Order: sequence, then C-alpha cells, then structure tokens
Amino acid sequence: MDRMDELTKKAKELASAAAEKAKDIAGAAAGKAKDIAGAAAEKAKDATDTAKAKLAIASEQREIEKNYKAIGEWFVSEFRGEIPDAVKDVVAAVNASKARIAELTAKAQENVEEAKEQVEDKVEDLKDKAEEIKEQVEGKAEEIKDKAEEIKEKVEDKIEEIKE
Repeated sequence: MDRMDELTKKAKELASAAAEKAKDIAGAAAGKAKDIAGAAAEKAKDATDTAKAKLAIASEQREIEKNYKAIGEWFVSEFRGEIPDAVKDVVAAVNASKARIAELTAKAQENVEEAKEQVEDKVEDLKDKAEEIKEQVEGKAEEIKDKAEEIKEKVEDKIEEIKE
C-alpha cells in the first residue's frame, strides 16, 4: 500500500504543480490580454485625436481661404488700374468670370422674359378662341330658339285647326 500511497501522493503533487502552472499561464495570458486591450484603447484614442486634429486643420484651411479671398477682394478694389503684373492674369480671370456670370444672368433673364411673352400670347389666343366659341354657341342658341318658336307657332296653329 505504501507504493499506492506514494503514487497517489505523487499524482496529487503533479496535479497541484500542473494547476499552479495553469494559474501562472492564465495569469500571464490575462496580463497580456490586459496589456493588448490597453494598447488598443491607446491606439483608438490616438486615432480619435488624429481625426480631431485633421478636422481642426481643415477648418483652419477654410479660414485661410476665406481670409485670402477677403485680401484679394480688398487688393483688387484698392488697386484698380494699378494691378501689379504678378497678379494681372488672376485678376483678368476673375473679371472674365464675373463678365461671364453677368452674360449668363442676362441670358437667363432673357429666357424668362421670352417664356413669359409666349405664355401671355398663348393666354390671349385661348381667350380669343373662347370668345369665338362663345359667339358660335350664342348663334346656335339663337337658331334653336327661333326654330323652337316656329315649332311652337305651328303647334298652336294645328291646335286651332283642330278646335275648329
């Protein structure tokens, strides 16, 4: 039995050692998982910070463009006729665009006026046609009235003949 007790004791020791080793490995794995989760959270924070920074940069770039536009408009209005050679082409392109916008606006207004005239002409044509139809209907109504009067007289004459 000693041998059996000794084997049992050895098995218990091995099982205990294996359990301790498993705990150590599980603890190390949990630690690694915690480290990885922490690193992932840090990376997510970094990505959020990067996105916020890019958004702020884009906002500042829009502000710069707005301010450059204001400077350009001031410059052009301030130095009419004295535009430096370095920006003459740009100012000419802006002026050409403004002239094109004015042309397009005038053309659009012309189209609106033309369409308005066409609609007004059509309305007048329809009014004329309606008046013509009204006159025709009145004429036919008058003819029918005259015919009805003739028939009435004939009927009355027949009634008188029958009475006599």
